[in-house]
Amino acid sequence: MSAQIPSDLLNSLPLPGFERTLGELNLVKDISLGDRGVCEVKIELPVPGYPHQEKLGQLIREKIASVDEPPAEVSVTYSLNVKGAESGATVGLRVKNVIAVGSGKGGVGKSTVAASLAYGLKSMGATVGLLDADVYGPSIPHMLGATGKPEVREHLNPDGSVIQRIHPVQHDGLAVMSIGFLVAEDNAVIWRGPMLHKLLTQFISETEWGELDYLIVDMPPGTGDVALTLSQMMSLAGAVVVCTPQKIALLDAVKAIAMYRQVKIPILGMVENMTGDLFGRGGAKQTASEKSIPFLGEIRSDPAIRIRGDESSLGQIFEEESAARNNLEEICTNVAMEIARQYLVKPQAPTLEILQ
Repeated sequence: MSAQIPSDLLNSLPLPGFERTLGELNLVKDISLGDRGVCEVKIELPVPGYPHQEKLGQLIREKIASVDEPPAEVSVTYSLNVKGAESGATVGLRVKNVIAVGSGKGGVGKSTVAASLAYGLKSMGATVGLLDADVYGPSIPHMLGATGKPEVREHLNPDGSVIQRIHPVQHDGLAVMSIGFLVAEDNAVIWRGPMLHKLLTQFISETEWGELDYLIVDMPPGTGDVALTLSQMMSLAGAVVVCTPQKIALLDAVKAIAMYRQVKIPILGMVENMTGDLFGRGGAKQTASEKSIPFLGEIRSDPAIRIRGDESSLGQIFEEESAARNNLEEICTNVAMEIARQYLVKPQAPTLEILQ
């Protein structure tokens, strides 16, 4: 019969991809001998789509095999508990990680990337919300096929007072907010800055998002006032900068990178969209290297992505076996890993500076 397994046996093992051990991150939830002498190990992963699960399982089995009278069999099961810095706490959000998806200019597929991140992270087991903050070009409802209107409901405060909270539209397992739910699709939004700021404040601080692992914010293009205000309203886990490979798009992406750095928001990395014969390839990867930020991956020009977006069924990409799905899932995994590194490995970012 196998000897008992020490409860702290795995604590010194490194978590591949991070500079921390399983013990430091409190990821070993149980290690015990079950029926028939099988060693049962339960591990809680801090990130969805964790790419080194096979390597981690190998390390665990090797460690257990090193004890006196090792068990004949080891069973490793995984659960998910996304880690984060409760990024939205400053405005009353119960959100672990707020991710800004931005670009230096419009027309580079920023909204497609934002929606794909939401669907991809959800498909990996995370709870996700999607905020369409691109007020003048709200394309998220159409891409998702989401309809309906946000509802205002009464809530009781702990002190017994009554407040009104906005409830987002629920679609495909995502909590979604967009001005596109409030304005007809063929109508233009012709609002001055103060009205936009009031609306966005309501979307963020007066909306009952619930408890989310990630809130994806589809930012307006450019580096204008709305983008800066959103950056300053929330403590973001980080920003994803989307661009196409050609130089003219990269020049504007560099400006977006400079903006995020100026307001002290961590840059999770760059995504190159529409990679292929038409726009070229590799420009974003080179720029990311020059700016010392991660390159999160490329999305090749694929008719399936355009067709699904046009048909209001973008989420179906993650239900089909395709090259497009593989590209998008890789980017989602890389984004989740970078966020986790910001929280688990790197020092916490300094307080944001409000620009006058």
